[in-house]
Amino acid sequence: MKTISDTIEQFILSQLVDGKVDINRNELANYFNCAPSQINYVLTTRFTPLKGYDIESRRGGGGYVRITQINISDKTNYVHNAITQYIKDSIDYTSAVMLLDGMKSNNIISVSEYRILLTAISNKSLSSPINNEDKIRAKILTNILLEKCKEI
Repeated sequence: MKTISDTIEQFILSQLVDGKVDINRNELANYFNCAPSQINYVLTTRFTPLKGYDIESRRGGGGYVRITQINISDKTNYVHNAITQYIKDSIDYTSAVMLLDGMKSNNIISVSEYRILLTAISNKSLSSPINNEDKIRAKILTNILLEKCKEI
């Protein structure tokens, strides 16, 4: 079942022209009959650098939010940046899923690789008595993505 967030995300994606779209947060909230904070939620969770998007916001009377799809022509650099900027020594499950979503949507990993990785890094798979799942998850993701770079 689609949530309002899914519907808003799909609408914004359908408005992308040449990888860009300018939206007005309040107009979009009125269109979907929701609070502007719902639009903020969609922007901050669905259109992140991890998912391959850059957001520029301008406040004021003529304010807008510009969403730009990041050109990921150099997939190796994208993976390297993901490792060095987002994974580092530790990554929580939600952030890891966002990263993998971006890699899947940018055809860096396949759907089957995505599913396997989600299973491998899940809290259930990484259950640890000393609560170091985020560090283990980071090591797993880093090593798998470095291996993936050899294929790109």
